[in-house]
Amino acid sequence: MRYLCIDLGQRYTGLAVGDDVTGMALPFDVIDTRNDATRMAALERAIDDQVVDALVLGLPLNMDGTDGPAAVQMRNFAETLRRTFGREVHLVDERLSSHAAEDALRGLSLTRARRKKAGHAMAAVVILRDFLTAPGSSDPTTH
Repeated sequence: MRYLCIDLGQRYTGLAVGDDVTGMALPFDVIDTRNDATRMAALERAIDDQVVDALVLGLPLNMDGTDGPAAVQMRNFAETLRRTFGREVHLVDERLSSHAAEDALRGLSLTRARRKKAGHAMAAVVILRDFLTAPGSSDPTTH
């Protein structure tokens, strides 16, 4: 199965692609927009271009594992994606994925703005990698 991971941000939405055959996750793109319609159109292009079977989203749980406002928003977004694109959507606990992405980018000579933008694609890679290596990753449930 081929997956597109979406790290949704207010301005930047990071994308990563991967599959369950190789278990690899690679950065794909960063959508730079605050407009929901523009973001959805870009996601549709990415899904079509990458021949994606299912979607993976980071679920921003509170540190105690409970849903906060951001997690509720992400669950609603997941349902919108399911209805709009007709693909399974897997939610993955994304706590600490931003820190792992920052660690991966540390040492690269990027400007602060480029590092922030690239950080979203790298966070999507981290989330997708966690999903692909989790036991039972083919279930459309939260890991």
